[in-house]
Amino acid sequence: MLDHVTIGVRDLERSKIFYDTILRSIGIERLYAEGERFAGYGIGKKAFFWIGQRDAPRTSAHIAFTAESRKIVDEFHRAALAARGIDNGPPGLRPHYHANYYGAFVLDPDGHNIEAVCHLPVT
Repeated sequence: MLDHVTIGVRDLERSKIFYDTILRSIGIERLYAEGERFAGYGIGKKAFFWIGQRDAPRTSAHIAFTAESRKIVDEFHRAALAARGIDNGPPGLRPHYHANYYGAFVLDPDGHNIEAVCHLPVT
């Protein structure tokens, strides 16, 4: 079970704007800030995704957020591009993962690969 993830960002303010926009599209919001160095995002009172100011990211990361529908995956991708994310794979089925894997990928301002994925079949 995953409790939380933190990634390094070069410009915390720019990244907060980016993540505020894209995560809101899938029902996740900024909940906390630790001074001028970290911001935590989550649902309810639990932050499970954190960004932290770094001089340079230590590694690139791939982080996938679960979406409740394919429509939400589509909205995530639109929101990410509007927030100046870079397309890294448009919304669509990825049957090489499994028959109902519907995902979209974007690169954030620091080059981290951020995904929204729905595992449910179309109903």
